Amino acid sequence: MHSLYSTTAGGAVRWFDYPGQGLPIVFIHGLGCASSYEYPPVVTQATFGNRRAVLIDLPGFGYSDKPADYDYTTTHQAAVVVELIEKLQLPQVDLFGHSMGGSIAIQVAESLGKGVRTLAVSEPNFHSGGGFYSRKVLETSEQVFVDTVYPRLVARETTPWKGCLQNAAPHAMWRGAKSLVEGVTPSWMCRLQALACDKALIYGEHSLPDDDASQLCAAGIPLHIVPQAGHSMSWENPAALAAVLGQVFAQKGS
Repeated sequence: MHSLYSTTAGGAVRWFDYPGQGLPIVFIHGLGCASSYEYPPVVTQATFGNRRAVLIDLPGFGYSDKPADYDYTTTHQAAVVVELIEKLQLPQVDLFGHSMGGSIAIQVAESLGKGVRTLAVSEPNFHSGGGFYSRKVLETSEQVFVDTVYPRLVARETTPWKGCLQNAAPHAMWRGAKSLVEGVTPSWMCRLQALACDKALIYGEHSLPDDDASQLCAAGIPLHIVPQAGHSMSWENPAALAAVLGQVFAQKGS
């Protein structure tokens, strides 16, 4: 595992770098998750196409540091990802972001411009107001969530998500959820539509129909469906997600 001190976050960000062919694909995880936990079973599938994969644990999550005085907004998390890409001296990348990570990836692509060839977002937050889970997190104050709610969440969780949830900082969870509820201006949907790079949507079969997906498909952004999966597709069907990513990020003659 590699490490970089992020001046944006005020702590170390850590990542796995899986060797492979072609442009690197940078993975950005969702709220309470960690790329180091979710994506090794995806990027090691044959259908992923032997691509180089950079699996980032955002500050507050997984193996990365969890500074107490960092705000964990999508804007600053995007700046951390840009810091890392620049540190690795990658002139161009493909980007994959899931859920909150999809919203962050949109802002990364906006910052990097031509430095992103293809952006794939998987069931991201497109608007302010948050999703069901981020709204639930904000039902209490940060301190109550840290002291009381988060330990109960970890104790009750029985899905594979527990493995990364218990390694997330509760203050990072709360502040990340707050950022999703507050949103950005223009919205993530508007920013996605304005990007010049190639774009793709990825949804789990069980998450459809979805109004945002329908709207963006009508605007010409292709939709790719992961069968036999819902929102947590990386562990519900990692082989199928790998196949979809292999299609989305095909080398296109490069």
